[in-house]
Amino acid sequence: MAARTVRRATAAILTGAVALTAAACSNPGNGAAGSGGPKDSAVVGIAYEPDTLSPLLGYGKDGNSKIFDGLLAFDADLRLRPALAAALPTVSADGLTYTYKLRAGVKFSDGKPFTAKDVVFTYKTVLDPKTNNPSRTELDALKDVKAVGDDTVVFTLKYPYAPFAERTVLAIAPEHVAGRQDVNTGPFTTKPVGTGPYVLTGWSKGEKLTFQANPNYWGGAPAVKKFTMAVIKDDDVRATRLRAGDLDAAILPPNLAAGFKADKAKKTYAATTYDYRTVTLPTHNKVTGDTAIRRALDLAVDRQAMVDKILEGAGKPAYGPVPTDSPWFAKGTERRHDLAGARKILDEAGWKPGPDGIRVKNGVRAAFPLWYLSGDKLRQDHALAYASDAKKAGVEIKTQAGTWEVIEPRMKTDAVLAGGGSPGDPDFDQYLLLKSSLAGDGFNNMAWYDNKAVDRALEEGRRTDDPAKRRAAYDTVQRELVKNPGYTFLTHIDHLYVVADRWTTDAGDLTTQTEPHDHGLASGPWWNVEDWKPKGSGAAAK
Repeated sequence: MAARTVRRATAAILTGAVALTAAACSNPGNGAAGSGGPKDSAVVGIAYEPDTLSPLLGYGKDGNSKIFDGLLAFDADLRLRPALAAALPTVSADGLTYTYKLRAGVKFSDGKPFTAKDVVFTYKTVLDPKTNNPSRTELDALKDVKAVGDDTVVFTLKYPYAPFAERTVLAIAPEHVAGRQDVNTGPFTTKPVGTGPYVLTGWSKGEKLTFQANPNYWGGAPAVKKFTMAVIKDDDVRATRLRAGDLDAAILPPNLAAGFKADKAKKTYAATTYDYRTVTLPTHNKVTGDTAIRRALDLAVDRQAMVDKILEGAGKPAYGPVPTDSPWFAKGTERRHDLAGARKILDEAGWKPGPDGIRVKNGVRAAFPLWYLSGDKLRQDHALAYASDAKKAGVEIKTQAGTWEVIEPRMKTDAVLAGGGSPGDPDFDQYLLLKSSLAGDGFNNMAWYDNKAVDRALEEGRRTDDPAKRRAAYDTVQRELVKNPGYTFLTHIDHLYVVADRWTTDAGDLTTQTEPHDHGLASGPWWNVEDWKPKGSGAAAK
């Protein structure tokens, strides 16, 4: 889950999506053309960079990696379409066998042919316990994968796993390169070879990643020949660089994106997301592990005020990992802002106000620290608002900023302002976030949440392809989170991108997808940069 924007390619609950780690950019425009540069070059400003570029360690597991392709990919509406596969898979009647015919003539960027052996190598390596891939449990249903000749791959499942096809957007690595070195530390992790539309030409850690169009890409050579991702941690610096022309596009928080509204040469794009902000309430803390405290904080927080004041309307209240407009959202699990109700819960549970207004029970003060990522203004603002709301109910929260290196060792007992979210199937949202057996597994289940009813429902939802049974299972999960919330979910956040109005596509204007928590690197209007064309280049703009 969220705090997965960190030091290693951790599983997205997402998400989707790439795991990220914060790094500042000393001179993001250096060596790369900005909005005044060549028409076939683009520079975008992002907030984070990946820790690895190896699909075997988690990069590109949710598709859209630019360097690699999966068997399938998502279109703008998150519908599956063929990529390295020639067509969508053939699925057996019992839902246990998926057969993929591969696209002919595809080559890796080093000129070697792509075959079924590369697919088998990728999936088997990800499932190998020796591989440092925290997303392994996402492929728990996979029993076996085998090649039938060079052009066919057959997956066999242990149980019917309804969203398995969505898992096959996983980026494919070349066996002839990655299979000849240490999977966890070899050069492939920073110097990848893939089948994608772009080839990595340079990676200055903490500064930028540069890509060159792959002229032999099976989908056609991209018109944007050079693509640079400038890594700029600070939101204000990113906005300044965009305004100065060092960048062609950037992801920005709402207050800074608003500053470009009057700029006729730029357009703002909003992407709806599964990206949430939440507060972890660790089970192993005497205060946050108390169910009454958890329920009271769920009512004390004013989510709508956060949407209005912090997000400036670019988002919506969150009551769990599933957005309220998702078909999987359990109606009736919305929590109202009810300060009186929060106080009543605490009173009845024996948490009585002390002389300073902070509640006490059995000699324990209702107080705990709340960490947020240094330099992340949105997390800071959410943390401060949450602490303010909690204090009105008699709970004292001390907000503290830190790097993930500082925060991670404290996660078992200290609360964290985290983020997460993965579009698509509810299994993607909830399993890594809530499964008790994953507590302490990196950034999975950061709150060490332990609810047997939730564990059972997560397994039931994962191990059947019956739609009614799955809906019942995920409804159970969401209703259990009302009874005993191990997290206080705050908001789902829209992602805002400001882009120089220099490009179009054959289909018309640039677009965004519904996005996961991780964003900027493979999301945003450049999710399909390989389809961009400079305006005035003869593209059939509509």
